Amino acid sequence: MTTRVQARDLAFLAEETASTPRHNATVEVFEPGDSGFDHERLLELIEDRISFVPRYRQRLQAVPGGLANPVWIDDPDFDLGYHVRRSALPRPGTPEQLRELVARIVSRPLDRSKPLWEVYVVEGLADGRVALLYKAHQALVDGVHTVDLAQVLLDASPEPKLLGGDDWDAWKRPSATSLLAGAVRDNLTRPAVLGQTLRSASASVARTAETTGEQAGRVLGALTGRGNERETPISGRHSQQRRVVSVHTALADHQRIRDGHGGTVNDVVLATISGALRGWLMNRSESMSGLRRIRAVVPVSVIDSELEATSLGSQMAAHVVDLPVGEASPVVRLHQVSYSFQSHQETGRGVAANRLAGIAGFAPSTFHAIGSRVAAWESGRSDQLVVTNVPGPQSPLYAAGARMVATYPVPPLLPGHLLAIGVTSYDGQVSYGITADRDKVPDADVLGQCLAESLDELLDTVSGVRPRAPRGRRKKGADRS
Repeated sequence: MTTRVQARDLAFLAEETASTPRHNATVEVFEPGDSGFDHERLLELIEDRISFVPRYRQRLQAVPGGLANPVWIDDPDFDLGYHVRRSALPRPGTPEQLRELVARIVSRPLDRSKPLWEVYVVEGLADGRVALLYKAHQALVDGVHTVDLAQVLLDASPEPKLLGGDDWDAWKRPSATSLLAGAVRDNLTRPAVLGQTLRSASASVARTAETTGEQAGRVLGALTGRGNERETPISGRHSQQRRVVSVHTALADHQRIRDGHGGTVNDVVLATISGALRGWLMNRSESMSGLRRIRAVVPVSVIDSELEATSLGSQMAAHVVDLPVGEASPVVRLHQVSYSFQSHQETGRGVAANRLAGIAGFAPSTFHAIGSRVAAWESGRSDQLVVTNVPGPQSPLYAAGARMVATYPVPPLLPGHLLAIGVTSYDGQVSYGITADRDKVPDADVLGQCLAESLDELLDTVSGVRPRAPRGRRKKGADRS
């Protein structure tokens, strides 16, 4: 059985380059306890549940002559062992070493000849902990046909559950003749398919012309000594490598700030990010006189029948927020962010955080994937940053009996963006995941420290003065993973 790739999914594939891999990633840290959780147990768990995400056993197949968009076909050579990989840190592995390994793995594009996902089991962490790194292409996880694998692996109980798996055999690979016949039939009988084919072809021509124009502009800039792009601390041309930073904070602190000043936890998160960016830029001795705001795309969950339907009970829409990094007062920053979301809240389309957190399985990984897709569709030339913030369950989850003690997202970088921030709340924690260009943002860890300090600064406004470490030094306990 084959399914034709949608035009939007094809765009993610066509726009991918070595320096802008288009995949989402999530890190989960487990306390195995007496469960014996390891690489073999994970293989068994995935084999038992992969039938819930059938596209994870499918790969792309092009149509001869490009008469229609490619199709998803069952991979006749599917090898679960290829996709579930084993790695280790020198014991006792630190959170910093884990993030360095994650950064190297997410910097590499996925193999197009295989199903577009990988999972890494990372052993050797301190206290016997084990980490999982999920990596899936934006074209794979759309929230419509496929949710993220992490969503179907976790249970609310420490008792391991076996669902029986399935007796899967790949459908016979379609021949070139059948692919051509299907393309002609779909183009003649389904106007939507013909429209997608024409749009994909025209978009390919436009991308080629745009790429050629950019290359010519760079050559001309090099010859004349002038660049055709104005780079900023958070925007510019990518290198091929990434940095990853995580900061783990208490949900209770965010709620305390919300209760003291009003608004929502999401407002507190964005105000914390605004203060962190301000502190980071000042630490770099950047002039704040001309940099008053940073325009961010923040995907939000809504109920809207006109948007692409998902299997999660809500849709995602892009909301543009100007983060007030030029404002010195943390309270004013918070109120400015809250005001920017007022119009969205007044529409009545918003989805409550507790509803999102109550979706079966670990839905944040899927929502981050959908959010990154929406941000890519809606991002314009004036956008400088993408922030995805997804609430998760506030009770512990388990994989094959092992308790998940921490998790954070690793969002992809959009073209021209040197930073991306994802936020996940889980079991009393709010975890910030920062992805940064390795060459252009060598001080991404300082931004992580500034996040912790920015939250402390907001806490000061509701609980009095709290001691803070001087900016520029790593703050002890900032990362509690």
